Amino acid sequence: MIEQPLIPVRMLNEYVYCPRLAHLMWVQAEFAHNEFTTDGVIKHRRVDTPGKPLHEPLTEEQTIHARSVSLSSESLGITAKMDLVEGRGSDVVPVDYKRGKRPHTSKGAYDPERVQLCAQGLLLREHGFHCDGGVLYFVASKERVRVEFDDDLEALTRRSIAELALLAGQAMAPEPLIDSPKCPHCSLVGICLPDETGFLRGREMAIRPIFAGVEQASPLYVQSPKAYIRKNGMRLLVEENREIVAEARLEEVSQLAVFGSSMLTTPALHECFRREIPVTYLSYGGWFLGHTVGTGHRNVETRTAQYRASFDQAMCLGLARSLVAAKIANSRTLLRRNHRGEGAPKDALEGLGRDVRMARTASNLESLLGHEGTAASRYFGLFAAMFKSDGPDSWRFDFVSRNRRPPKDPVNAMLSFAYAMLVRELSVALSAVGLDPYRGFYHQPRFGRPALALDMMEPFRPLVADSVVITVVNNGEVQTGDFVQAAGSCNLTDKGRKSFIRAFERRMNQEVTHPIFKYRISYRRLLEVQARLLVRYLSGEINEYPCFMTR
Repeated sequence: MIEQPLIPVRMLNEYVYCPRLAHLMWVQAEFAHNEFTTDGVIKHRRVDTPGKPLHEPLTEEQTIHARSVSLSSESLGITAKMDLVEGRGSDVVPVDYKRGKRPHTSKGAYDPERVQLCAQGLLLREHGFHCDGGVLYFVASKERVRVEFDDDLEALTRRSIAELALLAGQAMAPEPLIDSPKCPHCSLVGICLPDETGFLRGREMAIRPIFAGVEQASPLYVQSPKAYIRKNGMRLLVEENREIVAEARLEEVSQLAVFGSSMLTTPALHECFRREIPVTYLSYGGWFLGHTVGTGHRNVETRTAQYRASFDQAMCLGLARSLVAAKIANSRTLLRRNHRGEGAPKDALEGLGRDVRMARTASNLESLLGHEGTAASRYFGLFAAMFKSDGPDSWRFDFVSRNRRPPKDPVNAMLSFAYAMLVRELSVALSAVGLDPYRGFYHQPRFGRPALALDMMEPFRPLVADSVVITVVNNGEVQTGDFVQAAGSCNLTDKGRKSFIRAFERRMNQEVTHPIFKYRISYRRLLEVQARLLVRYLSGEINEYPCFMTR
């Protein structure tokens, strides 16, 4: 029998508030800060500072005032770090700090807070103290609320402990709350996806927009081969020849992308681990080599479900058909919107429409690969028709077909670089939600190939990568002088790469209306949402993976 760890008392609060939230936080090790949790951390700073230790019950004359007290009980199956314990002799009172104002309820507080406080009281009793009540201190209103540990509250607390212990042994999280007012204010709403999950399961409901419109952090790209990246306080400094050429505040960095032989110090890497900032490594030419994270996502059940599904041929084929069909449909949309010839290419659009239908009904992966190839031939055959023909000067990008390894012309060089950037983004997103980027369903496993990232990027190739290439050409952001050609290959120069990365980041931060959920969301956040929806599909919470297809 596997020994179950002690339940943190704060998880009892989460369980009574929302069982699904408790499972996500404790069992699946998911967490994300929002304004409320950050405010709570700030307001807990004083009580989190260790004070006098809590000794055995004292004489009646001795007073107790101990902060940050840690107690555990095997018989109760719980453990806690109490904000404050005060009293005299053996009579003590746990004091739990809460960030907000005192709620005006008949019991003085809501059940989640009362249960958490009562559990602390049970722990103090287990350790020989007399405790018949506790105090909730609400920081915002500076009020104390006395909570009596009566029989009803103690029964609710013990029942919650038993139920949470049982829940911890389950691989799948409980059902999400239905249209609950709790959800929009929950820090894990973007992980839980309660409205999205309910909608995809056939529930008629309005999906609330829950994602912030402005991202607070951005990727930091370092591409100079002479760059030396080090940590200085709360900043990352980029040096060349011992001179600072760039710097970034750590709280404003979401990812660190290192090109070529740029060097990163160990203290800087450790700080990235602590802040969960992924560090990705690319070759000087932009090929994605790998990425580094801290201990990684701790929910092994997600990867177990992924590996199990990857050996199911029917599930692999179903996912592959959806992904390829979405890619072809999005390619058709991009061509229809951006074709600059006389009239829309009717034959090509009709052909791509047929390719979508053929992809959705492919009998095996081999035939699906053939349909994908046919669609790619139609699409790339007209790719050059999406470029302006009256650009400045005399430069033109001539594009006949897709070529790579190495790319032989500027357009193919930009496409290859854009796809490498997109693979990097998806590898980071998939790792963040607990999936293994190297075990795919359509792209078969091969040494060193992020097969799942390649699978997931299929619908986004035209929408993100191809769109960026068209934009930089038509806007004149990248010119023919921004490339270097040698030995039959072509690549971007440092200047050209900077311009391209700038355009790529604009696209990733651009908001788009989700065709299913109808809210506005950036492409970067969209990749995370799609990765989390894949987790929901693999775990059996939803019956079909919803690919992203724009109109």
